[in-house]
Amino acid sequence: MTDEAIEHRRLVIAGSGIAGLTAAIYAARSNNDPLVLEGDEPGGQLTLTTDVANYPGFPDGIGGPDLVGKMKDQATQFGAEIDHGIVTDVRPRNEAPGEHAGPFEVGMKDGDRYTCDAFIAASGASARTLGVPGEDELMGYGVSTCATCDGAFFRGEDMLVVGGGDAAMEEATFLTKFADTIYIAHRRENFRAEDYWVDRVQENVESGDIEIMRNTELLEIHGSAEDGIDHVVLARNEDGYPKENLEDSDTETFEFDVGAVFLAIGHTPNTAYLEDTGVEMDEAGYIETHGGEGGGQTRTAVPGIFGAGDVVDFHYQQAVTAGGMGCKAAMDADEYLEDIPRRTAATTDAAAAESDD
Repeated sequence: MTDEAIEHRRLVIAGSGIAGLTAAIYAARSNNDPLVLEGDEPGGQLTLTTDVANYPGFPDGIGGPDLVGKMKDQATQFGAEIDHGIVTDVRPRNEAPGEHAGPFEVGMKDGDRYTCDAFIAASGASARTLGVPGEDELMGYGVSTCATCDGAFFRGEDMLVVGGGDAAMEEATFLTKFADTIYIAHRRENFRAEDYWVDRVQENVESGDIEIMRNTELLEIHGSAEDGIDHVVLARNEDGYPKENLEDSDTETFEFDVGAVFLAIGHTPNTAYLEDTGVEMDEAGYIETHGGEGGGQTRTAVPGIFGAGDVVDFHYQQAVTAGGMGCKAAMDADEYLEDIPRRTAATTDAAAAESDD
């Protein structure tokens, strides 16, 4: 570990979404002096949702940024510190940790470095987007990456779901309870989704609730924050991937009227900074935690590093489940931190016994 660390903290939390802020609230109340590093998406994905209607305790709904702001106030009220830093790497000091890997050195994008006794990764997963014109301007105003979060706000509208994997099929199926008609735009002929979801969608096609637009891609989204989405521009080519063949005479470009666009092209977990720590991740980069029953469910393969929220959860990805995991991670970290004196004493005794030999 270098001598350049600017400060030592008992606990560092990467991420300021619902998971990270919930962890901060619990950790601060346990006198663990948490430092929350916001990352490059302060507040997480919820800040893109203009009205959160399914978070318990707010029967009239609450704006995503407002909810995040209230949680920040709550965390700082109990003693958490929140900084704008972006974590770039985490280095366990003990390369053969056994049950104790800390302290950890935490590197920041601006060059600063912290050390900490325990670390909670709550940096979330970023929804993939297309980068088409109108997407950023209308995100939260008709464009969404979460059907469960926002589908009910567009009840009775025609909706466009973009994607061809399990997420797209699942979101399209979910949205049938709200929409007039769901249109699925997929850039190829065949879906990547499992047969189960394709069959579910086909049932809705037969009932008239879903229409499939194969070999079709989204080019533009038109509308305003005040009035929502007016229409989109699509491209279709029977050979697929029409964006790559816009100059082809067989590619058709056309306007299409919908009231909402749901992007369901996957998420990317923000875990690159953990690659050299020994924390185990799946092929997509999601953190693998201990799970199971009893305590320690958020433990990773590296003692002292814990995972919470969408950085772990690739299935539910809801604010309330992220909050629950943040609570668990803070409690697991507290148990780990409280046990440090015992582990340190045991290590010292073992070293003394070995020297006597």
